[in-house]
Amino acid sequence: MSKDIVGKCLLLNLLNKRYMTQVDLSEKTGISKQQINEYIANTRLMTIYNAKLIADVLDCCIDDLYEWKLRRR
Repeated sequence: MSKDIVGKCLLLNLLNKRYMTQVDLSEKTGISKQQINEYIANTRLMTIYNAKLIADVLDCCIDDLYEWKLRRR
C-alpha cells in the first residue's frame, strides 16, 4: 500500500511562470500575502479550499502546487 506525502511547495515556480507576484495572488484569492509566503516557505500547508482557490487562479491542478512523494508501507 502507498501513501501520498506532501513535499516542497511549488507555488513560487508557478507564480514566476505566470509573471505574478505574491501580492497579485493575494488580491485574486483573498488569501493574505503572509499566508501565501508561509506556503512558499514550506512552513504552512494549504487547506484544500485554499489550494482549490489558488489552482483556479493559476489555471492548474491542485496536484501541481506541491511535489508529491510516495511512501511504501
